[in-house]
Amino acid sequence: MTRPGFSAVSVLGVCLLFTLSGCSGTPAPAPTTGSASATATATATASPSPTAPTSQAVTPSPTATAPPSSAPPSSAPAGPTETATPTAEPTFTGFPEQTGPLTIYYVAIGDNGVSGPMIGCGDSIVATTTAPVRFTDQVGPSLGTLLVNKSRDVGLSGLVNVLYQSNLTYVGGELVGSTINIYLSGQFMLGGVCDIPRAKAQLEYTAMAASGATSAQVFVDGRPIDEVLSLK
Repeated sequence: MTRPGFSAVSVLGVCLLFTLSGCSGTPAPAPTTGSASATATATATASPSPTAPTSQAVTPSPTATAPPSSAPPSSAPAGPTETATPTAEPTFTGFPEQTGPLTIYYVAIGDNGVSGPMIGCGDSIVATTTAPVRFTDQVGPSLGTLLVNKSRDVGLSGLVNVLYQSNLTYVGGELVGSTINIYLSGQFMLGGVCDIPRAKAQLEYTAMAASGATSAQVFVDGRPIDEVLSLK
């Protein structure tokens, strides 16, 4: 059987037909704006680009400043100001009142220290006690009792009071450390040279016993007793 033959013209015509069909066929759809935007958005999301620095100056925030305070710096919060109440200094109102005997000293002439401490001229100074009396400061009552005694002899004891003729008044006393200072006013009236240490001993020992001091100084009208009783 003989196949039909294709002439060169026929083949050329078929090729030309295919070529024209490819050129005049339905064009491919152009991308829409929405698709382009989506693509751009997707591209931007996938590959974020760094933000370029701007040339605008940055204004620093103002630093907070604490308001001035008159209170001194402290780690603790300041509280309300308290006004200190002045404390009154205690006032000495005197010694409490008590009752007891007073100790008064007299002289044992020529005793040579047998009955008590020895003083000048070989005499002794001897302690005696009174009946109980009420007092607050024992020094004043003791010196007052001694000075108001106007008898030379002290009962039947054999003791002598060499101050019996003197006109002396107790003014006051002051305890300075272990020394009692006694202040008198008036005049001495003594019987001789040996009465000088006797008078001093009576006053000083009586003052020391009343105050508990270990030494005494006597002043008469502001002058030391040694100056007043001197033989100058």
